[in-house]
Amino acid sequence: MSQERRERQKEKLGTKTSSQKWGRMAIYAVLIVAAFGLAYYLGNRMQHKHDAFARCLKDRGVKMYGAWWCPHCVEQKEAFGASFEYAPYVECGIKGQTQGQSQVCKDENVNHYPTWQFPPTGERVERVFTLQELSDRTGCSLP
Repeated sequence: MSQERRERQKEKLGTKTSSQKWGRMAIYAVLIVAAFGLAYYLGNRMQHKHDAFARCLKDRGVKMYGAWWCPHCVEQKEAFGASFEYAPYVECGIKGQTQGQSQVCKDENVNHYPTWQFPPTGERVERVFTLQELSDRTGCSLP
């Protein structure tokens, strides 16, 4: 085989190898993006696993009165995770103040946080509940 022919063959092989490298890199990039997408989807789904439960509480007329500065209210909110946005929550605290109380909570005579109100009797309980306890009291099913 002549030297010229060998060089042409090397060029051809070099070109294929370069395009093969780009092809592999593209496949790896797609796989990495897909893996991150799946992780985001599964993580987001797990954070919102109590959405239906929180909506059920709201539909049944249950209310939670709390204050933004209350550590027990924070604990109760964390039990719901991202699903707390659908929970039947009434904010009693006034932003920036640890002493004031909103007019709604004054009218309802709420004195401690968190305070849960359960229909139809309007029974009030001043404490943190587990989600299972809330489920048992209201009939709303947990996932």
